[in-house]
Amino acid sequence: METEIISAKNILKLHSLRHTNCREEILNLFLNRSHALMHADIELNIDKAFDRVTVYRTLKTFTDKGIIHKVLDDSGNIKYAIEKDDFNSTHKHQSHIHFKCNVCGLTNCLENSEIPVFKLPEGYQIKEADLLVQGVCKLCNKSVF
Repeated sequence: METEIISAKNILKLHSLRHTNCREEILNLFLNRSHALMHADIELNIDKAFDRVTVYRTLKTFTDKGIIHKVLDDSGNIKYAIEKDDFNSTHKHQSHIHFKCNVCGLTNCLENSEIPVFKLPEGYQIKEADLLVQGVCKLCNKSVF
């Protein structure tokens, strides 16, 4: 079986989303970054013709379809990250650890990590778990030490 090339157009098609220039440009931005992006980061790096509301709607659509997921950082900022390894149409955000570097400030998904299992009091039910770990990322670690 031949592996399909991961591209913005293929991702939109896989998720039965109409192709628009805004959607394609935002997806390409995520595909070319290794870290989570804030709404402001996205606006700075895409065509100025796309207004703020269009960008928000696009992010909401991508979140609803499971293409990207929200990441909260230590200051309460909402960032968005794409999971590049899994673009199938049934994909839902899996709980994993997010890592924020104290040196460069970038937040990354640690895809091959799992949030430790913990027990909640009776009557509570987990729907989603997020864990933010802070420290020095591997790139900054090389330059610091």
